[in-house]
Amino acid sequence: MCCDLKRRFLLLYATQKGQAKAIAEEIWQQAGVHGLEADMHCISEMDKYNLETEKDPVVIVISTTGTGDPPDTARKFVKKIQDATLPPDHFAHLQYGLLGLGDSEYTFFCNGGKTVDQRLQELGAQHFYDTGLADDCVGLELVVDPWIDGLWLALREAFLLQKEKEGMSSDTNAVSSTLSAAPHVMHELNLSSEVQNLKLEDEGVLSQKLIDIHLVASARDTEPSLVHSVPPLSQSALNIPALPPEYIEVRFQDAHGENPHLSSLISEGTIFEVPVTKAVQLTREDAIKTALLLELDIADTVFDYQPGDAFCVICPNNVNEVEELLHILELPEKGECFVCVKVKQGTKKKGAVNPQHIPERSTLKFILTWCLEIRAIPKKAFLRALVECTSDAGEKRRLQELCSRQGASDYTHFIRESNVCLLDLLHAFPSCKPSLNLLIEHLPKLQARSYSVSSSNLYQPGKLWFLFNIVEFPACPARPVSRKGVCTGWLAELVAPLLHPSKNTLDTKGGSHSTEKISIFVRPNNTFHLPADPSVPFMMVGPGTGISPFIGFLQHRQKLREEHTDWEFGETWLFFGCRHQDRDYLFKQLGCFLENGTLTHLKVCFSRDSSAAEVAPPKYVQDVIRLYAKEVARVLLKEGGYFYVCGDKKHMADGVSDAVVDILSMEMEVDKLEAMKILATLREAKRYLQDVWS
Repeated sequence: MCCDLKRRFLLLYATQKGQAKAIAEEIWQQAGVHGLEADMHCISEMDKYNLETEKDPVVIVISTTGTGDPPDTARKFVKKIQDATLPPDHFAHLQYGLLGLGDSEYTFFCNGGKTVDQRLQELGAQHFYDTGLADDCVGLELVVDPWIDGLWLALREAFLLQKEKEGMSSDTNAVSSTLSAAPHVMHELNLSSEVQNLKLEDEGVLSQKLIDIHLVASARDTEPSLVHSVPPLSQSALNIPALPPEYIEVRFQDAHGENPHLSSLISEGTIFEVPVTKAVQLTREDAIKTALLLELDIADTVFDYQPGDAFCVICPNNVNEVEELLHILELPEKGECFVCVKVKQGTKKKGAVNPQHIPERSTLKFILTWCLEIRAIPKKAFLRALVECTSDAGEKRRLQELCSRQGASDYTHFIRESNVCLLDLLHAFPSCKPSLNLLIEHLPKLQARSYSVSSSNLYQPGKLWFLFNIVEFPACPARPVSRKGVCTGWLAELVAPLLHPSKNTLDTKGGSHSTEKISIFVRPNNTFHLPADPSVPFMMVGPGTGISPFIGFLQHRQKLREEHTDWEFGETWLFFGCRHQDRDYLFKQLGCFLENGTLTHLKVCFSRDSSAAEVAPPKYVQDVIRLYAKEVARVLLKEGGYFYVCGDKKHMADGVSDAVVDILSMEMEVDKLEAMKILATLREAKRYLQDVWS
């Protein structure tokens, strides 16, 4: 096809962790097959495109971060289009389609995409294709794949309409025939792909017999697993993604020099290297989860925070897993060698650049330890690339199944839900021998981990507390070894010499001091703060480690009460819950806040403790809240109070939200739908606030 017949569309992506960019790159690749040219840019690169003058269709892929914010790369763009002085026809010329990415575990699902979509509509832009909202909770591909499939017909119709508007009907037939040919091209590709998948190549020889043997062996097993499938998948022709073009070249250099400072890996703000001064285990040894409270010394820094803020910890990958990966890659002697990472000359990847999270020069071990998320769940594009590195025919077929459209449910069950990572795959498929450049291309950036502050700088200047459970990933059929969380496991090992398992106390005076330091940076929370007016009442719901920010709230409130005896302070409620009163009741000294009047009401529950009472006590915080329906309604509706929820989203925060809806419905004598609208109004007014995780 001649280049001058290719029709252009603008493709923008806004990504936080790389998902949206990867999907945009998939669209860009498929565009060529359909005879189109996708002009792809990050939405932050506003010097490379101009929506005010854009005449061609625009496709936007945008993720959501935090509790519903647009990704960092979209902040300037969103600020620009939210300018209140823009007229309602500002984008009247614009045709666009938008694909939003999100996680329904969070209240403001796909809010990044919804925010942009709504504002573009308000400014007169028109959809040429319906908005898609993909849910990472169940698998993005369930929406992403069919949305991309339907995009090409929508673009075809948009181009035809554009031609008609331009009065260039003479070109319409040419454009129509060009685009209508595309489905035939794709059909031929699919057929070709099916032949390739059914006849895998082993050392240059078509080995259909090996595939037949594999299928017969798989059929003996009635249940599928990570490494084998059962009919109908094991006998299906497959639609697999296009092979992502390689674009990274890695060269080993000498072993002399220094690795970059960790601060060079972070662009979000100022990095502070601070000592861990104390560590306390707040749970008994026989508790189901282990909770640790750490104290950091920030006295010699300008690190500032408010109760309710979060901060991020820069953490490394597990040292044993890094060594294991080096061994599997057959590079155990190269760990301390410096490597130079460059874009591969002649790569077919559009706009290929060095990953920003990979230093220009560092050791291989530094990259695997501090730069790449080796625990990341592999995306389908990565699985597709691993197919080409796998020599065993049966293993090759299974990897193809897992990245295919037909194998979507197997991918969800055996990869996503099982938290399988690259190391697990390399153990399960031993003939897979990926190159180092492939790992750098496909493994995402190792993200800093976020934690809520558990203290008040006013109450204890120069100190910062934070609380966390040590995350455990038990062994399962897809992953034969158990693991701890990347950051929580590292922190637990780091502070092990400081731990005092027998001390469950807020007063951590005394104890050993550590010379260990960790690197942190602040991540301010713009809304999850105490009411500006201290006379306003508020309620806090924080079971388990969800109590973390509320310790800071209460410390701050206590200090204010001491310093301003003439102020009026509103009543405070805390609903706390855990499994066992004697094993994991974090901060039993909450009674001190109750005694000195900082905390007006403390309500606790224990979900796993047995009771001899005739009427069983409530097990969960949402059950306790229902017992105080009139008080909840009074604080929220009559006194203009605040309601804070912190902790697990799926198993707690949703239950609390349902309880509040029922309370509003009952106390106001309205139906449930009206009560839900009232709660939505409270959310918008920033008086019902959540800090939750999935």
